[in-house]
Amino acid sequence: MKALNLRPRLFSFFCFALICHYGFSQQGTVSINQDRHIPGLLNLKKEINKSDVDRYKIQIYSGNREEALRVKKEFEESFSDWKASDIFEKPVNFKIWVGSFRTRLEADRALKKIKQKFSSAFIFKPRKEKNN
Repeated sequence: MKALNLRPRLFSFFCFALICHYGFSQQGTVSINQDRHIPGLLNLKKEINKSDVDRYKIQIYSGNREEALRVKKEFEESFSDWKASDIFEKPVNFKIWVGSFRTRLEADRALKKIKQKFSSAFIFKPRKEKNN
């Protein structure tokens, strides 16, 4: 009697497994149609983003070389989010500039964090140098 009861259950199980396998399987293809100018525009945007034109920076130090290098090292150990660069101005003035922010708001947010450790830090926009 038990053997007769088992056959319909096995048959039901295999039917259910086949329905689940084929019923929930999905196949399809995706095609992307884009304008032929988009890759060129993306490359142009990358180039624009690399340049520092019209970007805000934060100055954290201005003075002698040894102290500038010490401040730069201290900054890099404390803040890994922004790149610090040392700038030389004649006759013997070294400056440490931080970041390259697109908007004043971005720069203000960074300045708030940086001022906790470097209280004399301030935001500025570098002047464009004229080549004669």
